[in-house]
Amino acid sequence: MAARETPTTVLAFGGNALCPEGCDGTYDEQRSHAREMARVVASLVEAGHRTVVTHGNGPQAGHLAIQQENAAESLAPQPLHSIVAMTQGQLGSMIALALREVLPAAVPVVAVATHVMVDGDDPAFDQPTKPIGPFYAPEEARRLARERGWEVAEVERGRFRRVVASPVPLSVVELSAIRHLVASGAVVVAAGGGGVPVVTGPHETLEPVDAVIDKDLSAERLGSALGADNLVLLTGVPEVALDYGTARERPVREMTLTTASRHLAAGQFPPGSMGPKVHAAISFLENGARLAAITDPKHAVSALAGDHGTRILPG
Repeated sequence: MAARETPTTVLAFGGNALCPEGCDGTYDEQRSHAREMARVVASLVEAGHRTVVTHGNGPQAGHLAIQQENAAESLAPQPLHSIVAMTQGQLGSMIALALREVLPAAVPVVAVATHVMVDGDDPAFDQPTKPIGPFYAPEEARRLARERGWEVAEVERGRFRRVVASPVPLSVVELSAIRHLVASGAVVVAAGGGGVPVVTGPHETLEPVDAVIDKDLSAERLGSALGADNLVLLTGVPEVALDYGTARERPVREMTLTTASRHLAAGQFPPGSMGPKVHAAISFLENGARLAAITDPKHAVSALAGDHGTRILPG
């Protein structure tokens, strides 16, 4: 009898997994949540999956932006792409240490500083929409926009934030190394915060740009490029719902690729909510994968078996 194929699964955590709403963002709090994440990953490894972990960095990047703003008079603030890189390293270290606590010593754990190619002509650069950093009063927002060349937008009545581009991820620069690590049996933490966005510069150099790449779309790009079998997108709810927030709200346990595409086109999954996850799941399956699932961390493994969460299948 032929040996059972070892599946490769990309497990995509949100930034709130490490710093949930109401969290103060202390190191000890985040370390505790990293241990919770590690137990989820360990259950997937124990179930026989080669595992790649991606994660968001929204709360951490926001906190670091505020710290930089408060220290701007004495220390030079760093560009946004450096904030993405710094939080990617910080969280990658924290997650890797937590994984080493729960995985067998024979299982290597590697956190990879990851750069993601984007198109410098992506229309997103002309229409920045992704809020980052602290809130500002109108006069302060206008001053910062004038002095630093920022785009700012009113995100709540009388409260402004800096907005940046969120371009489409094209490819992962470190793909070859990540593929080699996964094949060797390592648990790999990669594409943190969607990855550090880079474009092709003069003489084929890579130049970082100030932007924020959607973490779920980067997870899909990485998973598809690796030829992963499964993509599990983790969020704060156990399953996807149709007509969310209305009297007709109902959970969805399973959708075909065609059905998911139809619901997305009909506006069932808003851009600022479930939309990017469903979009990522659709793209993953269109690239030939077996299964995408959307659920909360508690049900990550059981969602793959169809016992919980929302599964999206090719057809």
